[in-house]
Amino acid sequence: MKAMVKRASLILTAIIAVTLAAGGAASAQILPPGGGMLAPPPPAPPPPPAVTVPVVPQLDSTPASPKAGIESRGSFGDRVTGCLQDGAAAGLGPNERAAYSRSCANR
Repeated sequence: MKAMVKRASLILTAIIAVTLAAGGAASAQILPPGGGMLAPPPPAPPPPPAVTVPVVPQLDSTPASPKAGIESRGSFGDRVTGCLQDGAAAGLGPNERAAYSRSCANR
C-alpha cells in the first residue's frame, strides 16, 4: 500500500511538473496586442488641440465699427477728365472718346 501511495504521489508530482512546465512555455509565447516582442513601441499620441477662448465684449464698451476697404475713386469730373486724356493718348477720335469716357468714368 505504501508503494502504491508513493507511486501515485510520484506520478501526480510528475504530472504537475509537466503541466507547469508546459504552461510556462505556452504563456511565454503569448504576444502582446499590436506586435511581437521585438517590435518598436508605438508612436506617442498627438498633442491635444489648443483651446482658444473667444473675447467676450463688455457691456459698457462701445462696439468697434467695421471699416470698409474702399479706395477713393476721386470725383466724377476728375474721372471723366482722366478717361478723356487716356482716350486721346490712345488715338481715339472725338465721338469714340466720348463713348469711351462715359463707360470709363462709370466703372
